[in-house]
Amino acid sequence: MMNKKKVAIVFTGGTISMTVDEKIGAAIPTLSGEQIMSMVTNIDKVAEVEVFNFDEIPGPHMTPDRMMELKDYVNILLLREDIHGVVITHGTDSLEETAYFLDLTITSIKPIIVTGAMRSSSELGYDGPSNLSAAVCTAISDKAVNKGVLVVLNNEVLLAAEATKTNTLALNTFQALGSGPLGVIDCNELVLSKDKGTRTIIDTDNVESMVALFKSGVGMDADFIKFAADNGYKGIVIEAMGRGNIPPHMYEGVKYAREKDIPVVVVSRCHSGRVFDSYGYLGSGRDLRNLGCIFGGDLPGQKARIKLMLALGKTNNLKEIRDFFEQGIYY
Repeated sequence: MMNKKKVAIVFTGGTISMTVDEKIGAAIPTLSGEQIMSMVTNIDKVAEVEVFNFDEIPGPHMTPDRMMELKDYVNILLLREDIHGVVITHGTDSLEETAYFLDLTITSIKPIIVTGAMRSSSELGYDGPSNLSAAVCTAISDKAVNKGVLVVLNNEVLLAAEATKTNTLALNTFQALGSGPLGVIDCNELVLSKDKGTRTIIDTDNVESMVALFKSGVGMDADFIKFAADNGYKGIVIEAMGRGNIPPHMYEGVKYAREKDIPVVVVSRCHSGRVFDSYGYLGSGRDLRNLGCIFGGDLPGQKARIKLMLALGKTNNLKEIRDFFEQGIYY
C-alpha cells in the first residue's frame, strides 16, 4: 500500500471552532484543533494529518499583522519535505481576505487550502468536519499543486483571488461570481472544471495597515476621504458605482487625496465586472483616471484593500503599485 500524504492543519479559530455558551446564548471559540479533528471521521484512510493550533479567534478579530505572522508560520511548514500541503481553518467573515493575502505572498507550489464552517458544532448540520475533509482531499491532490491558495467549503474548490462570501447563512456562501469554481470534491477526489487564472505575487514581509475603504452611495461627500488623507492613511480604496463612477462631491475628496500623492484604488460596488473609464461626466471613471487613480479590475473592495496594503508594504512607487493592479488587465 502506498504511503499516505501528510497534511498540516493549522487552526486559527472561527465558527468551525465554536460552541454555544449557555450563559450568553451565543457561539464563541472553544474547541482545539485536536477536538475538531476527532469529529472528522475516516480522514486517516486518505491522509496523515498533523495539527497546529495557531490561534483561536473569530473572523473579525483577524488583523493584517496577524495575517503576516500566519504567512510566515505556513511558509515554515511548507519547507518540510514530509508535508504535501497545508489546510488552514478560518472564520468565514474575513476568510476571503486572509486567503487572498496568503495567495499574494506565498510562492510555494504546494497546495494551500483555507476552509471554515457556517454552523458551529452546537448546531444541527455542523459543516466543519465535512469542509475539513474536503479541504484535506484537496490538499493531497496533485491537481491542486501550483494553483495558489484555494478556498474549500461545501465541496466546492475556489481560487482565493475569486472567492467571496455572498450569503450570511448559506453553506455554499463562497462563490466565484461570474467565473464559477475551480473544481469540486467528488468521491474524495478533486475534479477540475477550469484552468487556474493568472496570479499576482507581492514579495514582501511588510504590510501597511493604514489603508481606508469607502463605499460610494448617492449624495456622498468628501468628508471621510479628506479625514483619511489628513490623518495618516497611506492608501484609499473606493468602491465606486457601476463602471467606476462616484458622486461629484465625493470626487472632490479623491482629488484632495491625490493632490497629497495618496494612492487611490477604484473598484466597483457591483458584485462582478471590472471598472473602466468609459464615462466622462464629473466624478466619472475618466475623471478618476485623469487624477491618477488606479483601477482594481473586478476585485471587491475588501480584497483591493488587502492588495494595496501589501503593495504599500513593498513600495511607495505609484507605477509599481499600479502594475500590481492593472498589468494584465488594462495593459
